[in-house]
Amino acid sequence: MDVLDATFLAAATALDQLPAPTFAEVAFAGRSNVGKSSLINSLVGRKGLVRTSGAPGCTRSINLFRVRLRTEAASEVHLDLVDLPGYGYAQRSKAERRSWGPLIEGFLQERPGLRGLALILDVRRGIESDDSQLLEFVEHLPMHPIVVATKLDKLAKSKRKPAIRDVQQSIGRPVWGYSAATGEGRDRLWKRILEVCSVNAEASRS
Repeated sequence: MDVLDATFLAAATALDQLPAPTFAEVAFAGRSNVGKSSLINSLVGRKGLVRTSGAPGCTRSINLFRVRLRTEAASEVHLDLVDLPGYGYAQRSKAERRSWGPLIEGFLQERPGLRGLALILDVRRGIESDDSQLLEFVEHLPMHPIVVATKLDKLAKSKRKPAIRDVQQSIGRPVWGYSAATGEGRDRLWKRILEVCSVNAEASRS
């Protein structure tokens, strides 16, 4: 998958601050320390597009990024990636943590352009209680959840597939393995993202 352009579009701390959707959207959610921002940067091939930090919990607003890419069929596609606030970081104030819940849930329930949610997990830790609650919430909405187990590079190669298989068995659904450091799993995840956006990456040019 060839990303031709990726740009920051908007940031919002309230739903009414967001621009109306123009293209299909896929949101990315996860705990504050799972490497969500690094994964998005790796997907689009831009190191500094999404802010990353050694301190978890830096994403405190909804951030939209517009991507233009060329598929395997040489057709151009536009879509928007949405970086949602990280959750589960205990050192933020209780009031702040409570405010993120309605913001994330409201976006997932009300955003008309949203086609899917990528739930990001640390492959070494598997799914945690906050993740399970979000996944259960999304399963009742008209969208496709994509579970991504990242930080594969932190495991020995012989342990990666068994670790992914363990996560799959614990949640009863497919899991996409990923490493933002090496790009492992990038093309496979892009293909799934395009599928949930109703784009066939291998279709002929229209």
